[in-house]
Amino acid sequence: MGILDMIGNTPLVDLSPLSKCGGRIFAKNESKNPSGSIKDRIAKFMVEMAELTGELKPGDRIVEATSGNTGIAFSMVAKEKGYKMIVVMPKNMSEERKQRIKELGAELVLVGESDFDGAIKKAYEIASEPHTFIPRQFSNYTNTLTHITTTGREIIKQFRHIDKDGKIDAFVAGTGTGGTLMGVRVRLLREFPELKTIAVEPAESAVMSGGCPGMHKIQGIGDGFIPDLVDMQYIDEVEAIPSDEAIATAKMLKDEFGYEVGISSGANVCAAMRVSDRYETIVTILPDSGDRYASMGL
Repeated sequence: MGILDMIGNTPLVDLSPLSKCGGRIFAKNESKNPSGSIKDRIAKFMVEMAELTGELKPGDRIVEATSGNTGIAFSMVAKEKGYKMIVVMPKNMSEERKQRIKELGAELVLVGESDFDGAIKKAYEIASEPHTFIPRQFSNYTNTLTHITTTGREIIKQFRHIDKDGKIDAFVAGTGTGGTLMGVRVRLLREFPELKTIAVEPAESAVMSGGCPGMHKIQGIGDGFIPDLVDMQYIDEVEAIPSDEAIATAKMLKDEFGYEVGISSGANVCAAMRVSDRYETIVTILPDSGDRYASMGL
């Protein structure tokens, strides 16, 4: 079995002691993917889809704009499949992420602090050159489709092993590209028609709540704009989580449950705890491992 065959089928862990009113909170632990994040799913799916359609051919290179996890995931997939990878990211992303991308043999191009618009613009500039494929993670529906067909399906199967007749009342997830939020939502709604979808964003950059973009420490979500993949009419609620609360919750998950996960995981669980007085059964996501945040206080 190759490393790409190990992507997915991550555990659904029980965090129910964190519920305010004796309900249930479950979290899909995506840190258990080979490169340590949920982005392994879209990297594999998008590359293989592009190979099938002829967008990506042997000898081509791949370029993508990212806050880090997508860059790591695509670098891993590119290395396994023999493609050159170029990652464009803001320079204030964690040093651990940058180092991991370099270790996987990718070229790293840095832009200004928190300048995701600049990263995307630079990636498209590079992609205009011959024999270069850009996955377009922020706008490519293949991203959403990945989570409909894998993440969402797995959650239902695992939940049915726990409770064959029960229902999931709310799905809580941070919004980076929006692929996880929208894709899992679609699949869960087929099984649980009354499901509520709750988006999570940094309080310091609460654009989904009508606020202004701003600096924050929850890397992987809150890029200062609402991605094309997100349709706000399908979002029932938005929880804005301060960076310090997200970090504190991530530390708590390690200390009390033994899960070494990242800051966005802390944000998601913090949001799930907030709404647990209104929803009996909640599912959320632990998007990545905490090992790439040591330089940021985790």
